[in-house]
This record gives sequence, structure tokens and C-alpha cells, in this order.
Amino acid sequence: QVQVVESGGDVVQPEGSLRLSCEISKHVFNIYTVDWFRQAPGKQRELVATISPRGTTTYQDSAKGRFTISRVSANNTVSLQMNNLKPGDTAVYYCYARFGEKAGYWGQGTQVTVSS
Repeated sequence: QVQVVESGGDVVQPEGSLRLSCEISKHVFNIYTVDWFRQAPGKQRELVATISPRGTTTYQDSAKGRFTISRVSANNTVSLQMNNLKPGDTAVYYCYARFGEKAGYWGQGTQVTVSS
């Protein structure tokens, strides 16, 4: 079984920063691709950023230049550093860990609210 646990969500003011963490089971951390998704109220879940086992990253347009995804092997964690946050970034953020294109594992989500 693979465990995926997000943390770090909070209420932050516009233009603020936040760092989300996704802890993944140690026995699969080095071979799984990890995606960060988000889902705003009334909207479909959307992909935000992806990092491969080797550290190759991709970002959706909404995240480019503001968000950074990274792997921290020491604690089996994938982080999402979010800067210059906007009200439109308000959503529940989910971590998804997968082996290639096979069905993977979701975390429970962490709420990010950007509001003054």
C-alpha cells in the first residue's frame, strides 16, 4: 500500500507565499512520478505541476513562473512552493503519486485560501 499525505495548506493574503508538502511512502518514493492537482469550488480538478522520479518538472500555464515543484529525498517529500499567490489559486490541492501512466494514489487534499 502507498501512503500519500499532504500538508501545508493555509489562509494567505494575495501576493503571499505558501509551501505545500506531500509525503509519500518510502518504498516507492524514488520510482514514482508525483503530480500536484487542485480543485476550486464548482470546478473540475486540474493539473498544476509534475515531477518525475529523476526530477524533471513540468508546469501548467497557471503555475509557470510562480510555483516550483521539487523532491526532498531525505524525507520522502515532494514540495510545491507557491509564490505571488492570487485569489484564483484558492482551491483544495491534491497530491497524486503514480508509477508511469498506471493508476496511482491520491492524498486527502489540503485547503489553500488566498484572501485579504
